[in-house]
Amino acid sequence: MGARAVLGTTLAVACAGAVFSFLLRHKDLFWGETEECRVRGIVEASKLLVDEAVYSTMRRNLHKRETISPSQLLSFSKLPEPTSRAASRAADIMEVSVQEAMRRAHLGSAPSGPPTDVLSEDLLKTIANLSGCQPYMLPPRCPNTCLANKYRLITGACNNRDHPRWGAANTALARWLPPAYEDGISEPRGWNPHFLYNGFPLPPVREVSRQVIHVSNEAVTEDGQYSDLLMAWGQYTDHDLAFTPQSASHAAFGGGADCQRTCENRSPCFPIQLQANASPAVGTACLPFYRSSPTCGSGTQGAFFGNVSWMNPRQQMNGLTSFLDASTVYGSSPASEQRLRNWTSAEGLLLVNARYRDAGRAFLPFAPPPAPPACASRPGAPGARAPCFLAGDGRASEVPALAALHTLWLREHNRLAAALKALNAHWSADTAYQEARKVVGALHQIITLRDYIPKILGPEAFGQHVGPYRGYDPAVDPTVSNVFSTAAFRFGHATVHPLVRRLDARFQERLGLLPLRDAFFRPWRLLEEGYNEWREFCGLSRLETRADLRATTSHGSVADKILDLYGHPANVDVWLGGLAERVLPGARTGPLFACIIGKQMRNLRDGDRFWWENQAVFTEAQRQELGRHSLSRVICDNTGLSRVPRDAFRVGTWPQEFESCDSIPGMNLGAWREAPPPEDACGFPDKVEDGDFLLCEESGRRVLVFSCRHGFQLHGPEQVACTRRGWDSQPPVCKDINECEDVTEPPCHASARCKNTKGGFQCECTDPYVLGEDGRTCVDSGRLPRASMVSIVLGAVLVCGLAGLTWMVVCRWTHADPESSLPILEGEGEGTSQLGHGKPQDVSSPQHHSPAGDSEQTGTEGQDARALPGV
Repeated sequence: MGARAVLGTTLAVACAGAVFSFLLRHKDLFWGETEECRVRGIVEASKLLVDEAVYSTMRRNLHKRETISPSQLLSFSKLPEPTSRAASRAADIMEVSVQEAMRRAHLGSAPSGPPTDVLSEDLLKTIANLSGCQPYMLPPRCPNTCLANKYRLITGACNNRDHPRWGAANTALARWLPPAYEDGISEPRGWNPHFLYNGFPLPPVREVSRQVIHVSNEAVTEDGQYSDLLMAWGQYTDHDLAFTPQSASHAAFGGGADCQRTCENRSPCFPIQLQANASPAVGTACLPFYRSSPTCGSGTQGAFFGNVSWMNPRQQMNGLTSFLDASTVYGSSPASEQRLRNWTSAEGLLLVNARYRDAGRAFLPFAPPPAPPACASRPGAPGARAPCFLAGDGRASEVPALAALHTLWLREHNRLAAALKALNAHWSADTAYQEARKVVGALHQIITLRDYIPKILGPEAFGQHVGPYRGYDPAVDPTVSNVFSTAAFRFGHATVHPLVRRLDARFQERLGLLPLRDAFFRPWRLLEEGYNEWREFCGLSRLETRADLRATTSHGSVADKILDLYGHPANVDVWLGGLAERVLPGARTGPLFACIIGKQMRNLRDGDRFWWENQAVFTEAQRQELGRHSLSRVICDNTGLSRVPRDAFRVGTWPQEFESCDSIPGMNLGAWREAPPPEDACGFPDKVEDGDFLLCEESGRRVLVFSCRHGFQLHGPEQVACTRRGWDSQPPVCKDINECEDVTEPPCHASARCKNTKGGFQCECTDPYVLGEDGRTCVDSGRLPRASMVSIVLGAVLVCGLAGLTWMVVCRWTHADPESSLPILEGEGEGTSQLGHGKPQDVSSPQHHSPAGDSEQTGTEGQDARALPGV
C-alpha cells in the first residue's frame, strides 16, 4: 500500500507538471492570442501546482499520524487559521504565476537591456484578481456607525480611518529598513551557498547555534530578580502581536520535492545545512525548514497595492492584528471569533472545555475537527496524538506556561462578562461580550507597558524609547515590524530555562523538574538583515573591527567565536548581534534590542486609536479602576490561590514576600454600571436569531446597531434609531450565507463536494478520500473504498459458504447411512459395494483392501477404490 501511495503521488505531481508545461506550450490551441486568456491559463496551471504541493503535504501528514517528530509539531503549530491560509494560498499562486509570466515574457523580449518593465500593470492586476489576491490588496470596508469609536474590529482593520490597513491582520509586516535579499527581491541571506559578504561566506546557521548559542543545562543560571512569568508573558505577548505563517505546502512548487527530505533550496523549502561531523546522530545532511508565506503583491509579483515595481521586495505576512488587543483570547478573524464564543450564553461568554474542570474552574476547549490532533497524548493513552487546546492563537498548547496564561484569560473574560451582565441586565449578550473584551484588552496593554516592558528595557531606555503617553497620533503606523517580530522580541528565546518548575499552591515543587523537551505540545500536563544597519538605525556606532565587537558584547570570547564564524562584524545577523550585546543596567536586553522593542511599543501605543488611556475609549472613572488592576489580581480571581506576590513578575520568598489576595487591589466594576434607558416608545426588539445588537447614542438618540454571526448576512438596515413613534425602521434579519455558491473563490477544493450548513459549510469527500487538515481538500486515505471492502467481505462470505456447502455434500455422500447403497452391478462376479461400511469388495482382484478408516490407506488409494466400478 505504501509503494502504491508513493507511486500515485509521483504520478500526480508528474501529471501536474506535464499539464502545466502543455498548457504553456500549446496555449494557442485553447485560448488564442489574447493576453488575458494566456494569463488565465498560467494562473490556472499555477493553482494546480500549488494545490498539488499542498495536497501531497497533507497526504503525508495523514499517513504519519502515529509518528510525531519535533519538526511535525512545529509545523502544525505554524498552520494559519482559515482566513490567513486563504491569503497565503493566494499569495503563493500569484507568486508562481508572475514568475512564469515574467520568464516567458523575458524569453520573448530583446536579448539586450534589463527586463525592468516586463509585466504591465493591467497584467499584474489580472493575475491578482484571478489568483484571489485582490481582496487582500484593497482597503477594507470600514463601518460607519455609532460604534466606530466604541469597539475595535476583530481583524484590527479601520483602527486608523485614513489608513485602514495599518495594523490589520493578514497584511505585510512593516519594514523600517530595506531588506537584504541576495537578489534584491526575494532570495534570503544564505540562499546561494557561494555568495560572499565582505569577502566571506555566511556560516551555516547550525554551526552558529553549536559554537555561539549552545550551552549546557548546568551553565544556565536562575534569574534572581524576576520570575519565570516574565519570560512566559513575553512569549504570550509576542503571540498577541505577530504570527508569520509558513507556506501550507511542505513540498517545492512545480517539483514536488518533500521539504522534510530535500536538502536543496527550492521555495518554500529552505533547509538548514549541517556539517558532515556536526550531528552524526541526526543521520541526515540537513534539517527541514520552510520559508514564510509572502504577502499578496510583493516580491517577484511586482505590484504592491497598485504600484508597479520590478524591484519591490518580498514582504512577510502577519496573520494577527498588530495591536495589543488580546487577540490571543479572541482571535483575529470573524471565523476564529465564531469558534471561540459561546453563542448560547446570554452573558457573552467564551467556550470552555466540556470534559475537564479544575475544581469547578474552566479549562480551554479542545480544537474541534477538522483541526488535526497535533498534540502528544498522555502516556498509556490510545493513539500517539491528541487534540490541542482551542484559543485565539493556535500556539496555545506549545508549553504549559503558555497554556496556563491562555486559560487564565479565558476565565477572566468569563468572570468579567458575567459580572458586567449582572450589573447591566438590559445589556445584550453581544454588549457584555464586547465590554468584557474591551476591558481584557486594556489589561493586556497595562500589564505589558506598565509592568513588563520597563523591566526588559530598563528605566533609562524605557524613558528614551517609549516615554509618557501623550494621546493618539494618527500619523503613527502601529504595524508590527519585521525586525521586531523575527529578531528583537525573540531575545526571550535565550531566557527560557531548560527545566520547567511545577509548584503547588504554597509555591513548593510538587511534581519535580520537567525537562523542557518533554513540555512541548503536551496540553495534558495541564489537565533576516545585517546587524550594523540596525545599530545605525538606532543611532549606535557601527562595528568594524574585532575590538569594536568585543567592546559591545558581555564576553570577549563570544565576540571571538562570532568573528571566527562570520569573518566580519558587518556580516553578523541582527538577532545574534543584539543577543550578544551587554545588557543595560536594570534591563534584560542590550541597547539595540531596547531601541527596537521600545520603538515598536511606542508605535503600538501611540498609533492605536483604542489604547486604554485615550480619553475617548473609557471614562475617567473606568481608567482609574483599570489602573488599579494587575496580573497578580487576575491570578487571584481565577486560580484559587490565596497568596501571591504583589508584582507577579518578581521573584518572591515564600511566605513572607507573598501577600493575601484580599490585600491585592483590583477593579470596582461599578464604574461600568449603566442606568437602563428611560421608558420610551421603543423598548428593545426581540432577540435577533443568529445575530445580536449593540446599544449606543447618536445625536442624543438611542441607536441599535445590528450584526450577524459569521456565516450569516444582514438583510435590512444595519442600525435603527429610536423616535417618538418608535423605531424608525423594522429590525433586520440574519440570513444564512450559502458559501457553496461562491464560484470565484470556492470554499472547498475541487476535489471535495461543498455542502451548505447553517452558518457555514462542510467539505465532503467520496470514499476512500478523507478531508485533509485544511478542512477543504480531499486526501487519498491509502485504503480501499468501503464499498470495495464490503464487496470483498461479501465475496469471501460467498466463497466460504460455497466451500462449506460443497464440503457438507461431500461429507454426507461419503458418510451415508448403512441402508443407503449403490445399485447392484451385474457382471461376472456378484456382490455389493457399500461405501464406508464393511469391507469393500474388489471384483476384479482377489486382493482385499483395508477399511476406509484404516490409517494405512492413502487418500488416493481410497478414492481409487471407491471409484472402481463393478464388472
